[in-house]
Amino acid sequence: MGDKAEEKVTQQKSYTKVIDYIKLQIRAGNLTSGSKLPAERELSQILGISRNSVREAIRTLDIMGVISSQQGAGNYLTGNFENNLVESLSMMFLLNQIDYQQISQLRRALEMQALTLAIDNITEEQIQELTLVVAELEHTTEENNIILDKKLHYTIATASQNILITNILQALSDLIDQFIVDLRREILSSPDSKIILQEAHNGMMLSLIHRDKNMANEAINKHFGIIDEKLRDNADRIRR
Repeated sequence: MGDKAEEKVTQQKSYTKVIDYIKLQIRAGNLTSGSKLPAERELSQILGISRNSVREAIRTLDIMGVISSQQGAGNYLTGNFENNLVESLSMMFLLNQIDYQQISQLRRALEMQALTLAIDNITEEQIQELTLVVAELEHTTEENNIILDKKLHYTIATASQNILITNILQALSDLIDQFIVDLRREILSSPDSKIILQEAHNGMMLSLIHRDKNMANEAINKHFGIIDEKLRDNADRIRR
């Protein structure tokens, strides 16, 4: 085995030691979100690996979103996986492992589940917030339409009280904006599409107010009916 191959194996083992140590400390209650990790020198001594190996493992964990490295302040446990999820999905998309139809299908399923859970879990404050957002969507500028549309969906996802659904939906939303240039703007600026979307948004709002899951299903299907139609019409605009 060559020197480079041996070094690679060593780094892989070092990474495993570091992540296993962090997991163990979390299970023991010694580390929680926001906790500062031991210094690189201390981790090196605890785990019996070189400081370079610890540094490489820390860099990898930072990229993954497990920790946040702050220059001069140390490394903190964050569990901020959303950016990593966006990058992973982006690579899958670019490598043709997923396409825009699959993205939309997953979004539809997750949005439906998010709305269903929100019916059970949403607070009165969140209902009031969404009521204002839906009302403002009818009388606002094109630019604000985009902002408010994203806010509506994000608030519903948050109201589901399922952080996994929220993070995946946000990642999928970012992915669509990244690769389907200006499609959201086009949909929201088209008079016919805007009317259908407004009806769908009103249906989502009413399903939450009346705690009606059948109404929620109808609203989501209406919403993604127009989204899928526009995606099919603009398939050649997907960046490959």
